[in-house]
Amino acid sequence: MSFNGAPVMAATVVAVDVGKNTAVLSVTDSARHRLLGPVGFAMTAAAVAAVVERVSAVLPAAPVKVGVEAAGHYHRPLLESRLWPVGWEVLELSPVRVSEQRRVQGRRRVKTDAVDLEAITELVLAGYGVPVTARSGRITELSGWAMHRSRRIWTRTATKNQLLAQLDRCFPGLTLALPDVLGTQIGRLVAAEFADPHRLATLGVTRFVRFAANRGLRVRRSAAERLVAAARTALPASEAVVARQVLVDDLGLLGDLEVQIAGAEAKIAQLLPETPFAVLLTVPGWGMIRAGNYGAAVGDPRRWPGASQIYRASGLSPAQYESAGKRRDGSISREGSVQLRRALIDLGIGLWRSDPAARRYGQRLRARGKKSGVIGCAMAHRANKIAYALVRDQAGYDPDRWA
Repeated sequence: MSFNGAPVMAATVVAVDVGKNTAVLSVTDSARHRLLGPVGFAMTAAAVAAVVERVSAVLPAAPVKVGVEAAGHYHRPLLESRLWPVGWEVLELSPVRVSEQRRVQGRRRVKTDAVDLEAITELVLAGYGVPVTARSGRITELSGWAMHRSRRIWTRTATKNQLLAQLDRCFPGLTLALPDVLGTQIGRLVAAEFADPHRLATLGVTRFVRFAANRGLRVRRSAAERLVAAARTALPASEAVVARQVLVDDLGLLGDLEVQIAGAEAKIAQLLPETPFAVLLTVPGWGMIRAGNYGAAVGDPRRWPGASQIYRASGLSPAQYESAGKRRDGSISREGSVQLRRALIDLGIGLWRSDPAARRYGQRLRARGKKSGVIGCAMAHRANKIAYALVRDQAGYDPDRWA
């Protein structure tokens, strides 16, 4: 028997659809006879133990596969092997694939727990699903700190945008005199001490240079003249007073975020050498952050049979349209892990900037008229193959091999 060209597994399937506080489960044998369910249960240790006991009572003598649909982080407790009897294989299923299976069954617009359980069951019987393996403690820690850093980076970006908006209200024209206000020490000094342009205009060039020197910052006279001139011609908005008050709080928040980001980076630097991804540091352009983000997105490297599966899971593979012998490739599918997609693109950027062979490859693509997005995906594809091979073989980067 086969399903969509894939052999049907001779196993009993325990399909699990997870919500925030509750989950639903069904049991189906390989002949698609429903043995139990759908059964709802709470996401508590006692409730899970009770439902596993009910499942065990109706199981035939056959291998058991547990299919759990990924649901953000809600499903993660049910991926623990200790919750299920010894010998049961736990599989994690992509929600995109489950949704596609509902469409195949003619239920694209029908989303109920029972329909989702049927879709999960069919996918497991067809051999789909990623086996859940015990993750290394260090890889788990690396993933946690990498995600923590990413969230703080996003928050810092939003905070900087808010800061610049407040500066435009209380000190318009500052970004013309100093384009990168928050990226320079002198810009931070002006934002913290001279959000009121009248104060800087009154201080003057010489006294401003002296003021900065007393705080350990050397300011060139030409830069000071530009800033003082901008202060003298500034036309603050009516809400400048409130903007300056908000600016103080935002500067404090920005400082706290940067301390947390530095702490997360220190943790990543400490953990990375104790994981299989430390070998990535031998590649030109791949530093601790790029390697750590890739390791956090990939997780246990043993769960990936090849580099192509990782690339496909990132959503960077193109959508394909084929009919009557004619094929057309569309844009990237984006059906996959955003974290993994960003990690691969970042690795590709590192190669482009630091690896001569990769740069030549990118330049050839550009000479052929390829757009920047296509070149970026090609670089990510190249980086993915290199990273997978290095982690698999635990061998340092050999430029001759990848030339």
